[in-house]
Amino acid sequence: MTSKNEQLLALVLTAILLVVGVVCYAAFPTKTPEEPVRIMFKTTAGKVLFDHKTHTADAGYGIACDDCHHEEQDESKSCSGEDCHSPDSEPKRSDAFHANCKGCHEDGKAGPVECAACHVM
Repeated sequence: MTSKNEQLLALVLTAILLVVGVVCYAAFPTKTPEEPVRIMFKTTAGKVLFDHKTHTADAGYGIACDDCHHEEQDESKSCSGEDCHSPDSEPKRSDAFHANCKGCHEDGKAGPVECAACHVM
């Protein structure tokens, strides 16, 4: 059996390591990426988790920014804004996504074709 001193030593070392871990985690936060890694789109057919990194990386599908983002994007401007793909404008945001996403998938370039493969949540 272990002595009380050994148990106390183990407890103190555990507490010290815990404190060091928390301090290091707080002191060295990870840098936020310039481009999103994943984006969650909320749709009427179910949420779509879009893996932006896989689609744009050369090791993934290697899709260029201009293939999806048809206009220079300003950070203050959204595609669902007043002048872009709002519910009252043509094409609607959902239609624009389907034209880009489904068109690429159905052309056999990559990815699933069935609706339920993307609209999962």
